[in-house]
Amino acid sequence: MGEPPRRPRELFLAGLAAAYLAAFVSLYLQIPGLYGRDGILPARRVLRLSGKGLWEQLRDVPTLLWLGPQLGLDTEQGMELLCLLGAVASMGALLCAPLRDCLLFAVLRVFYLSLYQVGQVFLYFQWDSLLLEAGFLAVLVAPLRLFKWRSTAWRPHDSVTFWLVRWLLFRLMFASGVVKLTSRCPTWWGLTALTYHYETQCIPTPAAWYAHQLPVWFQKFSVVATYVIEIAVPLLFFMPIRRLRLFAFYCQVLLQILIILTGNYNFFNALTIVLAFSLLDEEHMGRWMGRGKRKHGSSAWPPTLLSFLSTLLELATYALLLYWSVHYFSLEIDWEKGLLESKVAFTYHEFTQWLRAVTLPLVGLGFLSLSWEILSALYRCACVRGFFWKLWATLQWAVFATATVGMFAISLVPFTYIDYESNGKLWPGIHQMFSAVERFQVVNSYGLFRRMTGVGGRPEVVLEGSYDKQSWTEIEFMYKPGNVSAAPAVVAPHQPRLDWQMWFAALAHHSSSPWFASFVHRLLQGKEDVIRLVQVDEDKYPFSTQPPVYLRAQLYKYWFTHSAESGAGAAQWWRRQHVQEFFPTVSLGDPTLDGLLAQHGLKDKLPLKRPVDAFLPWLLSSVRQLSRPFSPHVVLWSLYLVAATTCLLRAMARRPRGGAPPTRHKAPKQPRGDQGEKNGQLRRKEGREAEERGEGRSRGAADGEGPRGTKRRK
Repeated sequence: MGEPPRRPRELFLAGLAAAYLAAFVSLYLQIPGLYGRDGILPARRVLRLSGKGLWEQLRDVPTLLWLGPQLGLDTEQGMELLCLLGAVASMGALLCAPLRDCLLFAVLRVFYLSLYQVGQVFLYFQWDSLLLEAGFLAVLVAPLRLFKWRSTAWRPHDSVTFWLVRWLLFRLMFASGVVKLTSRCPTWWGLTALTYHYETQCIPTPAAWYAHQLPVWFQKFSVVATYVIEIAVPLLFFMPIRRLRLFAFYCQVLLQILIILTGNYNFFNALTIVLAFSLLDEEHMGRWMGRGKRKHGSSAWPPTLLSFLSTLLELATYALLLYWSVHYFSLEIDWEKGLLESKVAFTYHEFTQWLRAVTLPLVGLGFLSLSWEILSALYRCACVRGFFWKLWATLQWAVFATATVGMFAISLVPFTYIDYESNGKLWPGIHQMFSAVERFQVVNSYGLFRRMTGVGGRPEVVLEGSYDKQSWTEIEFMYKPGNVSAAPAVVAPHQPRLDWQMWFAALAHHSSSPWFASFVHRLLQGKEDVIRLVQVDEDKYPFSTQPPVYLRAQLYKYWFTHSAESGAGAAQWWRRQHVQEFFPTVSLGDPTLDGLLAQHGLKDKLPLKRPVDAFLPWLLSSVRQLSRPFSPHVVLWSLYLVAATTCLLRAMARRPRGGAPPTRHKAPKQPRGDQGEKNGQLRRKEGREAEERGEGRSRGAADGEGPRGTKRRK
């Protein structure tokens, strides 16, 4: 049945803890400006007292922030407390394996769900939903260790729940590839999407400028490779041949690393790689760590029939992937021009017909794969020694297998959104179950980069302030493009949520982004917490001494410069062109601004007074003051550096002193008939070794080596 994937599970749980750390810390540093009393969208607007009981409030809006008043905290302070507790817990789970417990991951998910419920538009991103769904799966996957601190045993049913992580990865990747074609976006169908993507994404990196300079034929081939990795390769997730699953794993990791290098997508791509760990097995992880098992019979010739058929099927799979890629994208090498030509060789109607034909069979493929895992787990339960333990393992298997099948069934509703005809064929009871849990973000639909925006140029909103309406000064953001001479920023895994919403706001009229009027209003008021979302360094904010009297916003179109445009002077990363006014000139008390604020319920109201002598609010305020001088991405990088250094020191401490670890020699196998004698000799030998260790400690202490050095030599 194969060796249980303990190490991939541990790697998944550690990676998820790292993603939670980025999410909590990044959000914590932005709470005052986004959701504070003087923030852009105060969180107190969401949680309003209505006279209902606590359980009714939790049913309507499931968040722990309803308990804030009982602790003497308002909504903003409650969010800060949840973020701090979540950051501490996730850091502990990242550093300490015994803390990667199902109870701790349940707490982390409840904390983030509580924040998500009041996050409004700044927290409604697909990666937030992905983190919540992956966090729920971690509750099922993680062992119960807190009551058994040293228990790391693999339970027979754990491979069943771990399969759900693979299913989530499949839904994410397959849907992300399919929606690019179902959206009818001309750039995706023309294979030219990446000629625009690098400069039009929200926050590009410096590497995106260089990727943008690549020739068009290579950009089109990259789109073809994206389709193959996102649509065809995910089918290999459920193949019984492990080398095909490893091939799929490295394809996904390659794609995500390339996205990380060219774009700032916070923790999303790293979380996708974490999900891909579900494709690994114990043997492959052992090779990563230099602990792989040598198979002496692997070089035997001739190979067994099963090995031969497995290799043949693997080669046939690679050949089919190559053939379909060449056939459906008309790949052809132009030897004269020295390039690879490509184009889509199928129509939209043909693709939708294919999608309708394969959606439900893919559900069947997933069900067959899950059924195999369930039956394998049942076999492992039957192999457990002892009637009581066998019964206990079978009972756990029944409970977790039922939960896994339920999760799989519920996930079919958002998965079949890619084809609504298939969605309508699902059993009505599945739709009812999905509706019952939808508010808790247990399962979600996905589909990234559905359409390519900014084809005619990247739209960008530029704020300008003035004291006299004559001389206008641009307000530059820390991360999003503004100054054409400023290099693109590298901020991942931090997500500047205001910068992201500024990118979305530029795609439509300002009325589609009601929060923008509140943002302008806070800048006119000179609210420090909101200004820190724009610039942490006061010297870089042009109105740090006195707020502007007037504010307006202009719409520009930005393009990356080409390598041939760089001159002898200061290098420019961007070129831009003014399009039109985005937001009219306003000031405090302006009827236009007041009307927009009143229309969307954003007029200032007197907040409840905070208790000044309570301990918990004082503690939260003190922590906030300590974090103010630092940029969010620097704080996150520092925390990850501390975690990496701690893990490195721990690994170095485990190595024996004096060089490389000693070679392990296997003792010759004993005949089965001598088993009792062997056990008796082993016990006597262990007793003698224990006595020798006691004498060795005394000798080691006399030699100045101490008991620790003696233990290392053993």
